[in-house]
Order: sequence, then structure tokens, then C-alpha cells
Amino acid sequence: MHTDKIVVGITIGDVAGIGPEVVIKALSDERVLKMFTPVVFCNPRVISYYRKLMDVQKFQYTTLRDFSKITHNSINIFSPWEEEFNIEPGTPSTETGKYAFLSIKAACEALHEHQIDVLVTAPINKNYIQSEDFKFKGHTEYITDYFGCKESLMFMVSDELKIGLATNHVPVAEVGKQLNVKDIIQKLAIMDTSLKEDFAIVRPKIAVLSLNPHAGDGGLIGKEELEVIKPAIEQAQLQQILAFGPYGADGFFGSGTYKNFDAVLAMYHDQGLVPFKTITFGEGTNYTAGLPIVRTSPDHGTAEDIAGKNLASPDGMLCAIYRALDIYRNQIEYFESRKNPLQRTNLKSEY
Repeated sequence: MHTDKIVVGITIGDVAGIGPEVVIKALSDERVLKMFTPVVFCNPRVISYYRKLMDVQKFQYTTLRDFSKITHNSINIFSPWEEEFNIEPGTPSTETGKYAFLSIKAACEALHEHQIDVLVTAPINKNYIQSEDFKFKGHTEYITDYFGCKESLMFMVSDELKIGLATNHVPVAEVGKQLNVKDIIQKLAIMDTSLKEDFAIVRPKIAVLSLNPHAGDGGLIGKEELEVIKPAIEQAQLQQILAFGPYGADGFFGSGTYKNFDAVLAMYHDQGLVPFKTITFGEGTNYTAGLPIVRTSPDHGTAEDIAGKNLASPDGMLCAIYRALDIYRNQIEYFESRKNPLQRTNLKSEY
């Protein structure tokens, strides 16, 4: 994008959830327009419906049809669909899932064409979005596939704690079967690179959690630590990745040991997200590391139980937007600093 302001694409999520509410609230403060240019991928009728429902007065926007004509001092609304439908807050359906998908698809297309700089996604209902066009377990898997990557890292990040997942949306009964040395090394490599490029950490230290209680107790209550996790750590260390462990998750967080590391690799979803949300709730962001683009999302779901009641906080959405901006700037600085490095010579000083 040829502008000093970063263009932030924002998907609307499931329109029966709190996505529209948190997007509108996050962008209602006109001061955000001084920081970035927002493009919301949603039919304007949905925006108008929730504006009236919440009695929001200051949400002014420009309808965008041509990305070469983005208005940088206004909220831009790009409509991925035109048909009308009956909006029922708190009642998701295959119809709302379809529109959530159309929002994501249009935003990914714009990101791929460099019409926006970063992507922030509002939460979707993973059940109702399923269709012939979307056969994925979540945003992370769809976006990873869309941008032609075999692997990515679901990376939950905040200033206080950063946790990546070795397995994403996998049933607990299947986690042990899916873990292998190669994949753990790959996740550690993605995390190590992300910490350097996206978060400006020069020599990141990564803690690796065990799968079983008490790190398997030497194989007494599970052998994954001995046969998979520890060998993966050792091989990662040979690749100059500062990985340590495996650590039992309970004592690791309870004792505050996590504060001694720049990031943590958890073996499965809840092992990572339970402590992350407990420690950072409302201030954390879901970041998809390892992709050629920047994508973040709030660390909460669609919350249909409070949808349409004007109770949802925009803090998670704002955190996701600000984090995307920080990562984008860090990447630019990282790669700019490595352009045309000074070449070492064999010339000796005359002094």
C-alpha cells in the first residue's frame, strides 16, 4: 500500500455473534483513524442494524467498491455480499455462517492482492460456517491453506505471555497420536523466527511443556516426553533454537516459571489457552505465525449469549488491531535492517 497509514482489513465474523458489536465499538473513537485506515468486510446493512441497536451516533463510514479509492480519513466498508437477510442476534445459522465465510474470503483476496496490509478477524461460529467452501476447523487452518502454507503456528500473544500450540483444534484423545518429533521441531522453528521477526526479540528462549502429568515421571505415566518431546527439543537446540523442557504445565504456571521465557510451546489447545486466558484475558491476541501475511484475532469467541445486548467489550478487538500494527512495523524494521549489510573485509587498519 502506498500510504504512510497501515490499512487494516477487518472481517465481521458471525453476524449473530458479538463480531459486529465489537468492530463498531472499536472503531467508534475517531482517534483510531489517525493511527490506521480500517476496511471492514461486511454488508453496510449489518453495520446499520447494529449501530441502531446500540444507539451508536459517531460511527460514520464510506462505502468502498474500488480499493484504489480507499478513504484514509474514514472507516471503509466493503460489501462481500448484496442480498438482505433477517438478522437475529444470538441465533447463528448456516446463513450467518455463509456470510462470515464471504467476509473472510473477500478479506483474504484483498490481502493477497496487497489491497490491505494486515488482517484482523472477528470470531466465527465454527459449526455453522462449515460448507463446501469451508471445510476447516477454524480461521487458522483456512488462512494457512489459502496462502499456500503447509504449516503455521497458532500463537496466543500478549505483553506478559506468549503461548504457541503444537496441535490446534484436535480432540484430546488424538493429541498423543498426532505428536511427532518433526512437527514439534517445525513449530519451534516457526515460533523462534516469529519472536525474532514479529516481536523484535533477538535471542528468544522457549519453554516446551510436557504432554503428561509431571512430565511423564520418567515414563511411568506416559512415554511421549522420552520418545517425542525431549528428542525434538534436543534436535531444535542443534538448530540454534533456545528450547528448554519439557516442563509439567501445572507447576510451570503455578510457580511463575513462565516469566523466565519469551514464549511457551504447549502440546494441545486447552493446555495453552487455559493459562493464557487466565493470565491475560481481555489483553491477549490470537496471531497466526509462519505465514507471509499478518493475521490476528481477539482471544474470545462469538458469545451468542450476550449478542445484541450491548454488553460486549471491544478491548479484545482493539488489542488484535494494535498487535497487528506492531507486528507489521516490526517485520518492516527487521527486514530493512538486514538490507545491504556491511561486508566484512580482510583489510587491516593502518593505525
